[in-house]
Amino acid sequence: MFKMWGKIIKDGRIVRQVTYARTDKFAYSSFFNYLADICEQLDIATPVLLKTHIFNYAKFNTVKFIPRDFAEHVDFDRLVIENITV
Repeated sequence: MFKMWGKIIKDGRIVRQVTYARTDKFAYSSFFNYLADICEQLDIATPVLLKTHIFNYAKFNTVKFIPRDFAEHVDFDRLVIENITV
């Protein structure tokens, strides 16, 4: 089981947030699916996922997506996904 915390930050404040939990084992190969589920719950477009994003999540337990990571225009400063240690 694992949990992730997705939050949209605008002007230094959390505008929206969601806690995403799965009962299966975490797999980096499914990271895009987890990201897509979080973005769907937050009602935003899914950003482009690069290898560096996955490496940052693996090394620092957090990953940040800025507006240029999205194909569509977004009205926030960043999307942050963090690992919640259980």
